[in-house]
Amino acid sequence: MSGYVFPNDLEVHWRLFIVLYPYITGIVAGAFIVSSLYHVFGKSELKPLARLSLLTSLAFLFCASFPLLSHLGQPLRALNIMMTPHLTSAMAGFGFIYTFFLILCLLETWFLFREDIVKFSNSSKGYVKLLYTILTLGAMDVSPEALDKDHKIVKVLATIGIPAAFFLTGYVGFIFGSIKANVWNSTPLMPIIFILSATVSGVALLIVLYRVVNWIRRVKIDMPCLMSLNSYLWIFLLTATILEVLEVLQMGYEGRAEWPMIYGLITQHISLSYLVIQMGIGVLVPLILLPLGRSKRFSMRIKQTLTTLSGALVLVGVLAMRFNVVIGGQLISKSMAGYISYDWTLFRHEGVIPAMMLLLLPLLILTVLVRVLPPWFGELKGPKRQVDVVAPSK
Repeated sequence: MSGYVFPNDLEVHWRLFIVLYPYITGIVAGAFIVSSLYHVFGKSELKPLARLSLLTSLAFLFCASFPLLSHLGQPLRALNIMMTPHLTSAMAGFGFIYTFFLILCLLETWFLFREDIVKFSNSSKGYVKLLYTILTLGAMDVSPEALDKDHKIVKVLATIGIPAAFFLTGYVGFIFGSIKANVWNSTPLMPIIFILSATVSGVALLIVLYRVVNWIRRVKIDMPCLMSLNSYLWIFLLTATILEVLEVLQMGYEGRAEWPMIYGLITQHISLSYLVIQMGIGVLVPLILLPLGRSKRFSMRIKQTLTTLSGALVLVGVLAMRFNVVIGGQLISKSMAGYISYDWTLFRHEGVIPAMMLLLLPLLILTVLVRVLPPWFGELKGPKRQVDVVAPSK
């Protein structure tokens, strides 16, 4: 600590698990939006990623509540949100929003993959056949009329899911932005910034996943799809950065009583995570590399490398942004006359290693989902044999 700090400010209560909470929910929303760009707006260039992005959103959605439950001293008390609802509580609101979005994603996934599930059920044996038979829920009709109804339902669910995804991650920004005692986070722009950064993180992760998965499968990358993701990432990243910079500039221009503390926080206490990692590595470098990745002067391999590298750097930058919001805001004492230091730990509760394991969990779940429901158009492979699957209509 430095300066005068209130005794109840000596400990940083919201630590790395709370950092991962908005990070994971942001990826959920961003990946879902990419899927909806194809199913709702007919962006055919995103067809190779439409189903993988939905599975990615679902995998991370399964883990969205884990950071909160792991942070709580009594995780079972979280059930009280559903059993004794408090409709005016912003904190309790996550339970309702999360449940609604989870049901919506499960329904859309089922209708989108129902044809494949039926075919896998008919072509498999033993326990695998039993699994797919259960997943069919008794709906074995794969006639063109039935599939056409499925595609229409998917479009409706994806349309509803777009505002729901925005609300899911915007709600998280609302939570942090409405903390009046936290001068670093308390701003009406926080929900909008969280929505944009969520979209950025989702697109960036899909770029990295698409490159890695195709390398593992030894399948050629669809360049129009990758370049489309490149363009979307650049646009969303630039918009989010402009809002974040304007937010800080407005604080400095107003010069309120809390500005000297905020300026000291940015330039001294979180200068590495904010100026170097978030704004430098996570913003400035990708904003330069992404247009280069679309340049006709470079070969296809260089374009893929520049785009994938930009996606990875953006993921690091968004994670640093979540760290700066959650932990950075707690480093300013309520006395407005001192700062608190954050002590990093490796193996203790909410340390670096447990946080990394928690962050890897949705990727493991995604691996399982991809095995059960292969998302590759035109070349879907079941558990034991190749099955030709009709791609969904636009």
